[in-house]
Amino acid sequence: MIFAELTAVKKLILILLLCACFRASSQSVFGYWYGYANVRTNASANNYLVELILQPEKGYVKGILSYYFKNSFRSMAVKGNYNANTRQLNLYDVPVTYHGSTGTYSVDCIMNLQATLRVSMNGSSLSGLFKGQPDYKYTCADISFNLKKDADISQQDSVLKALREFKETNQVWTPSWTDTLVQTNLIQRKVINYVIEKQFTEREQTISNEIEVESDSLLVDFYDNGEVDGDSVSVFFNNSLIAFHQKLSTKAVHIPITLDSLKKVNELSMFAENLGSIPPNTALALIYDGKNRYELRISSTLDKTATIRIKRKRDGVKVR
Repeated sequence: MIFAELTAVKKLILILLLCACFRASSQSVFGYWYGYANVRTNASANNYLVELILQPEKGYVKGILSYYFKNSFRSMAVKGNYNANTRQLNLYDVPVTYHGSTGTYSVDCIMNLQATLRVSMNGSSLSGLFKGQPDYKYTCADISFNLKKDADISQQDSVLKALREFKETNQVWTPSWTDTLVQTNLIQRKVINYVIEKQFTEREQTISNEIEVESDSLLVDFYDNGEVDGDSVSVFFNNSLIAFHQKLSTKAVHIPITLDSLKKVNELSMFAENLGSIPPNTALALIYDGKNRYELRISSTLDKTATIRIKRKRDGVKVR
């Protein structure tokens, strides 16, 4: 009788241990995950195909996030945290190609990934959102996703090999001079800063350069033109503020610009917020129209704002 009871207790303990092991395993985000992400706005719906490889470490989780979007493939190292009790996964500072990007117009949304692990008899899934950080939340829509775990290749050796051999990849277009070190990727949109907008109207505008371009779509990079001394600028396009508090350095402030086709002349202005430690506020503007590259040196002060006048050529004919 006693022997039978001891045997039953041992079986119960074994079952509990097995259940505990299964529960611990089922709560892990370790392994290979595949699926899709989708963003919907009033104007468009776009899909991303997503792969996520995760390896939990002590106190944090690391891995590789890859995705296909339109004609691009990107792969990057990611890091964050995972709470096994709540099954919440967070990955931070993930650059996601803006859903409205095209083959000639691409910008990044810096987002955080927030996901919940769900476990069922049919397998494990990670579902949640890519959410834009505060500086991007009004432009970059949330991207919902659902990923399924591939149990067949979610082996320790496979994951560690993938992490060990990983090289960051960004295969979008044929590399060109625009593939430079970028400090900030900006989106052409109206932004609000009442103080700067008021000061802009009070300063004299001077025409520093005039160029004629062969496309309505331009890529503009701003750099510090001399010694990096803390110059900070705002950028206006056709008298509309599109960026403020941008520090100039050896890395580009990168802004794709689309010309207003209803205007004979478009204007790009650099407003000096300060003069740095070496006055005046000087910048190198690189403008690329798909065929031609323009190097323009511009200088603004606290009294005058330098403006570049841009004309669009029509069928190779200069605009007068």
